[in-house]
Amino acid sequence: MHPLLLLASVLALTAGGCRSFEFQEATLDAIQLGFQNGSLTSTALVRFYLGQISSLNPVVNAVIEVNPDALKQAAKADAERRRASGGDGRQMGRLHGVPVLLKDSIATRDRLNTTAGSLALLGSVVRRDAGVVARLRAEGAVVLGKANMDEWANFRGAVDTGGWSARGGQGKVSTATCSMHFV
Repeated sequence: MHPLLLLASVLALTAGGCRSFEFQEATLDAIQLGFQNGSLTSTALVRFYLGQISSLNPVVNAVIEVNPDALKQAAKADAERRRASGGDGRQMGRLHGVPVLLKDSIATRDRLNTTAGSLALLGSVVRRDAGVVARLRAEGAVVLGKANMDEWANFRGAVDTGGWSARGGQGKVSTATCSMHFV
């Protein structure tokens, strides 16, 4: 290799030509920057979080259900972002391509269940997305799945069950402490 070509390669790598994204505890700003500079895709982000759920959920029991369409939604967001960068003039929302988990009490009109943690509602179909979900989808967010919660939001009685639901079992971590983007 010619010495000048080698020097140019080294300079390109040290100047950011070799981009890698730090997934752990990424902020929304870092995610958006990763999308912009090409070091991150929605598909890679969703795969990362699905891997985290797969490895950690057996211990913490925080996610009650994963969206079977999450990777498809992420690929769509990536394609839209590529078209927009090609000059189609489309503006991306701040949450475009960002995966979010929703509480199991928030209605989604898709293949996810909305049960408030109760087996009694398993398989029921809601008529439409909740308002917050409609706004998230309009911004381009990827609905990753549903988070476990106190069954019926602990509306069953005066005794707090501390994160237990018939459908999801006993949660062992507060959704407020998870490093995923919860809504």
